[in-house]
Amino acid sequence: MKALRSVLSTAVLLSLSTVAFAQSGAAPVAPSDAEKSFDTLKTLTGNWEGPVSVNPPQADMDMSKPVHVSLRVTSRGNALVHEMQEAGTPLDSKKYDHPVTMLYMDNGQLTLVHYCDAGNRPRMTAKASPDGKTVEFEFRDLSGGNDYGHMYHAVFTVVDANHHTEDWTYMMPGDKAMHAHMDLQRAN
Repeated sequence: MKALRSVLSTAVLLSLSTVAFAQSGAAPVAPSDAEKSFDTLKTLTGNWEGPVSVNPPQADMDMSKPVHVSLRVTSRGNALVHEMQEAGTPLDSKKYDHPVTMLYMDNGQLTLVHYCDAGNRPRMTAKASPDGKTVEFEFRDLSGGNDYGHMYHAVFTVVDANHHTEDWTYMMPGDKAMHAHMDLQRAN
């Protein structure tokens, strides 16, 4: 009987807290610029493909093949997963590059963490453009080694529902910047 009373008490408390939360009476708060930017990026959910150009050109990189980018919302809408690979290649981490980037809100700031094939994790924070279609990420800090360089800057520009561009800047050893531009069309 004591166990039943405990279970019932817990259920009643959980129900009351849910009702109290739902009826807090607080006026809805307008989303911040960071939240608006995150919502804009979430509209890119899906598969994308398109050409990549690199500046300065790299002799050891084949830019004739398009890139494939997959974006998906996860964690009840609290994170956006961005995966990139050469189009048409299998997910084989020993043979092909396949960096993963996580985008999420952190204390009111839109944050990007790039899990790089170079073995490090640069963290960047966002600022939105006045038109709301461009989200620019600036370097904040780096976890992991920097022997091979690190991702330093990223810009996402929504052209329309089926077209967006991504610009990524990689800081190579010796602080030499390499810029990659991807012109992506929705693939699904």
